[in-house]
Amino acid sequence: MKKTIFLFGIFSNILFFAQEKNNQDAVQNTIYNSPDYKILQKKMNMKDVVLFADTKPEFPGGFDVFSRRFFENMPTIDMKQNQKLDTRIYFIVEKNGYVRNVAATGSDKKHIEAAELGVRRIFIRWKPATKDGKPVRYLYTFPLSAKKYN
Repeated sequence: MKKTIFLFGIFSNILFFAQEKNNQDAVQNTIYNSPDYKILQKKMNMKDVVLFADTKPEFPGGFDVFSRRFFENMPTIDMKQNQKLDTRIYFIVEKNGYVRNVAATGSDKKHIEAAELGVRRIFIRWKPATKDGKPVRYLYTFPLSAKKYN
């Protein structure tokens, strides 16, 4: 009788504590939950694009080299005093490593255009992102913010 109760207790604990993984994480990691998805959908080809991969795309020399090249290629824009710019740049690193479909969102149209142009002027091939060992289209995003002080 003690063994039966003991086995029943173990079996009950297994059923009670064995839960399926919450699918909420999987849903939150989709492209559809990107903050600017509706804008991006109009500007970019979003077919088969992923936000998360086993390995992220890599720019030759690293992100610091990419940032330097980006700011070298981005046209300078005039800002008013105490003006704050907040821009988010999106681009797709294709399966072959080339950057396509550049888009930016933000509050200032001139800054958005300058940011998009800064990415488009970099013609260097990236190492593509991979998922399950295969290259995938990866939506790369990074924010830009600036404020001009008196």
